Amino acid sequence: MSVMMTIAGTALAQQQIPLTYPDTRKVDTVDDYHGKKIADPYRWLEDDNSADTKAWVEAENKVTQGYLAAIPFRDKIKKRLEALWNYPRYGAPFREGEFYYFYKNDGLQNQAVLYRQKGLSGTPEVFIDPNKLSEKGTAALGSLSFSKDGKYAAYLIAKAGSDWQEGFVMDVATKQVLADKLDWIKFSGLSWKGHGFYYSRYDAPDEKSKLSKKNEYHKVYYHKVGETQAQDELVYVDKEHPLRNAGAGLTEDERFLILSTTEGTSGNELWYRDLQDASQTGFQLLIKGFATDPDVIDNVGDKLLVKTNQDAPNFKVVLIDPKNPAKENWKTIIPEQEEVLLGVGTAGGKLFANYLKHASTRIMQYDRTGKLERKIDLPGIGTASGFGGKAEDKTLFYSFTSFVAPATTYKYDIASGQSDVFRKTEVKFNPAEYETKQVFFTSKDGANVPVFLSYKKGIKLDGSNPVLLYGYGGFNIPMTPGFSVSNLFFMEQGGIYAVVNLRGGNEYGEAWHKAGMLQNKQNVFNDFIGAAEYLVREKYTSPSKIAIRGGSNGGLLVGAAMTQRPDLFKVALPAVGVLDMLRYQKFTIGWAWVVEYGSSEKPEQFDYLIKYSPLHNLRKGTHYPATLITTADHDDRVVPAHSFKFAAALQEAHQGVNPVLIRIETQAGHGAGKPTSKLIDEAADVWAFTMYNLGMKF
Repeated sequence: MSVMMTIAGTALAQQQIPLTYPDTRKVDTVDDYHGKKIADPYRWLEDDNSADTKAWVEAENKVTQGYLAAIPFRDKIKKRLEALWNYPRYGAPFREGEFYYFYKNDGLQNQAVLYRQKGLSGTPEVFIDPNKLSEKGTAALGSLSFSKDGKYAAYLIAKAGSDWQEGFVMDVATKQVLADKLDWIKFSGLSWKGHGFYYSRYDAPDEKSKLSKKNEYHKVYYHKVGETQAQDELVYVDKEHPLRNAGAGLTEDERFLILSTTEGTSGNELWYRDLQDASQTGFQLLIKGFATDPDVIDNVGDKLLVKTNQDAPNFKVVLIDPKNPAKENWKTIIPEQEEVLLGVGTAGGKLFANYLKHASTRIMQYDRTGKLERKIDLPGIGTASGFGGKAEDKTLFYSFTSFVAPATTYKYDIASGQSDVFRKTEVKFNPAEYETKQVFFTSKDGANVPVFLSYKKGIKLDGSNPVLLYGYGGFNIPMTPGFSVSNLFFMEQGGIYAVVNLRGGNEYGEAWHKAGMLQNKQNVFNDFIGAAEYLVREKYTSPSKIAIRGGSNGGLLVGAAMTQRPDLFKVALPAVGVLDMLRYQKFTIGWAWVVEYGSSEKPEQFDYLIKYSPLHNLRKGTHYPATLITTADHDDRVVPAHSFKFAAALQEAHQGVNPVLIRIETQAGHGAGKPTSKLIDEAADVWAFTMYNLGMKF
C-alpha cells in the first residue's frame, strides 16, 4: 500500500515523497468469544522471535526512519534537546551509616551515578556507576538496600529495559562486589534481616519466551550473604494460585516480617510473622484480601501501623494488634480526610502523610499517636517526595518539582519544621517565562475533571496554539506535576502541555479510580475527549493543532481516543500501549491487569472490552490522525505485539494523507532505565513528527 506524503522544507520544498508501507501478510486466525467470531489476522506478529516478525520490524523501522529523516528540522530539534538536557541532575541525599548517598547525572550521562560522602560536607566519591556495566548505557540500577549495620548493600540491575533483574551484594567499606549473584528477579524489593535479605523471584524461564511468556508462581526467598542462590531459603510460595505476586518486607526494627500478596494491580492481602516470637513459625493472617489496599507503615512495639482504605475510600491510618486483627479492634490514628492519602513516610519518630489536593502535594506531620503537629509549607502547585528516614534522624531531605521548574532539594528540620534550600537545579531556561494553571471542565456524565495547562506566558486564546494532550487514567496512579526537559522544549516552541487528571487514577481516592475501571473504563476516554473539546471551545486550540500522547495504559487511552474520535485530533502518539484488549492477559504480567480491565474470557467483560479495544475498533476507509506508535523489543511489561498488530491493522484501515508509522526501539523496554541517549533520540523523533504534522516550524 502506498500514499504520497508532502514534506516541506528549504531543500525539499513541496516535494512529493512516496511513503510505502511494508506489505504485512494476513493469516486466517479466528477466535470464538462466547459465540462471537473475532478475526486476528496478524496473530503471527505475537512471536517476537520469528524470522518473519524480525523482518517486519526491520521493514517498518526503515519506512519510519526514512520519513523522519525527510523532516528538515529533526536534526536541529535533537541539538536543542541535547543542549536542554545537558544540566546536572541530583537526587535528594539519604543517610546510611556514616555516609550520605545521592544520585547524580552530569547531564548527558546515560544513567545516573550513585555517589556517597561522609557527612554533608564530605568529598563525594562514586559508589555505583551503572554506565560502566554496558557499552551503550542500557544497564540500569534498580532497587538498592543497606543492611541495618551498614556493612552490606544489595542492589538490582536491569538490562535493556527488561523487567527481569539480577541481584548483587557489595561490601560497603571496600566497595567490592561479592560473589553473590541472584537471577530471575522480578517485581521485587530488597529487605534486610541481619546479614541477609528477602526478595521475590520466578523460576528460570525458557530463554526463547522469557520476554513474552506468562509469569507464574512468584516466590519469596531469603538470601544470606556469602551463599549461592541455590542455598536460598524458600520463605513463601502459593502453589494453589500461580497468578499471584508476593513480596516480603520488615518493619524498621526488624521485628515483624510482613508478607503482601496480590491478584492484580490493586487489592492485596497482608500476613505477618513476629520474629521475636519463637513459637510463630509460619505467617499469620493480618488483613484478608483482596477487596482493599492495606499497607504496613511500621510497628509501634507489638502493634502495627497500617494505611488502609477499609471503609475509607480516601485512606486512613490505623493501629492494629496482630493478635487481635479484626477490624472492630482497630484504633484510628489518622482519620480519613477530604483529600486522598497517597502514602505515609516515617523519620525521627514522626509520621509524614502525603495528601493530594486537586493532584498537587500536601504534606502533614503527625506524631505516632496521630496528633497533627504541622502542615509543611511547600513552594506552590507541584509534587513533593522523599519524606522518610531513620527513627533517630533529626533532619530529612525532600524534593519539590512542578511542570515549569526542575526538582529543588530541601533540608527539613523535623523538630522545628524549618525547610531550607539544600540544592537548586540550574537549567538553561528561565522559569519566570512559563506558567502553569489548573482548569476544570464537565465531562460527558457530569464529572468535574481537572487539567493542568503549562505554557510560555503571553499565549493568545485564538484557537491557534499547538497542544500536546497527555493522560494516563488507570491503576490508581495519579498524574501530578513534574518537570520534563522534553515537554519544556515543546512549550519553548509555543506549545501548550496539557495533563488531564482522568478517572481511573487516584487523584480523588478510590471512588475516582473505580469510576474509570472495568465496566466504567469508557469514562476515561470520555474525560480525555472532553478535555480536548474544552480546549477547543475555550479557544486554546483547534482539532488541527492537537496531538495526544500516553504510554502503557496511556497508550490504550490514545488508541481508544483516536479510534473513537479521529476527527478531534491531528496527531496520535500511543507509546508501549495495551492495544489488544482481548489477549493482553496471555502475556508476561498481563494477567495482573484483569482486576483493572476485566477479561475477554468472561462474557459480560468481553462485551465492554470489545467496544473500546483499539485493535478491534479500527474501521477501513477512516481518515485517522498522523500516528507514530512507539514500542521496544525488550518490553516484557506490555509486549510489543500490541503495537505490532495495531500498526499493521492501522496501515490497512487508514485512508488519507496522514502518515501512520511505528518506531521500534532496540535494546530497550517499557521505559524504566532507558539511557539518556535513547531518550533524546526518541524525543527528537517524536517532536519532529508532531511539530511537522501540526504545521509548526523550528
